[in-house]
Amino acid sequence: MGGNLYYLLASLPSLGGLGTAPPMGFAELLDWLGPSSRYGRLVSLIFLSDDLLQREAFLAGQLEEPAPAVLTMGQIRNESPLPEFLVPPEEAEEGGSRALETDRVWAAYFRHVIQIAQTENSPFLERWARMEISLRNALAQERAKRLGLEPSDYLVAQELADPEADFSEMLREWASAPTPLAGWRVVLRERWNWCRANEAWFQFTEDELLVYAVRLLLLTQWRRSSEEEAALSAKT
Repeated sequence: MGGNLYYLLASLPSLGGLGTAPPMGFAELLDWLGPSSRYGRLVSLIFLSDDLLQREAFLAGQLEEPAPAVLTMGQIRNESPLPEFLVPPEEAEEGGSRALETDRVWAAYFRHVIQIAQTENSPFLERWARMEISLRNALAQERAKRLGLEPSDYLVAQELADPEADFSEMLREWASAPTPLAGWRVVLRERWNWCRANEAWFQFTEDELLVYAVRLLLLTQWRRSSEEEAALSAKT
């Protein structure tokens, strides 16, 4: 498997810096890996996070043409049930209070990812998921404070967060961003920097492949933000 991974990593197109064009799509990478292979299954969990973001945006009327890599269009549109692991019991609660449906889905997602990461012995995937929980909760807490809401009502899977994560500097930059799109890019940049600090460059390990998938995800999300910015500019 190590030899196969070496050739796989060596054959992948290189990724540029944040803001450059992604060299391939999510579906293309999954096809390359084989969706049912170990690598394909782990990378699918990373790309699923983007599908859930697109689903949330579509259901809120903020996205007209979603392009999911893991979920079906019916699941994105809420016309078909989500995978069973994303559907917690209706009475499930987050943060000691009844959570929004989207928050319950995210909590179920993160718990599933960490469970798979531990079962499959994928330390990077577990670190990534714990970081994402911490980052999401930090942003949710800051938004709630601004709106005079109870922050604990909007936190998910708190017991699985990285206890050492510190996003205070990023939150200050995010809070002073002139537009929501600019704030989103602050968050994407934070994630990109986290990858840089956790990469396994030229070691040809599974971690390097998963970092590649996360970076491809971030490049794609940055490109979408640029397209959205251009569309907004065209309307003014």
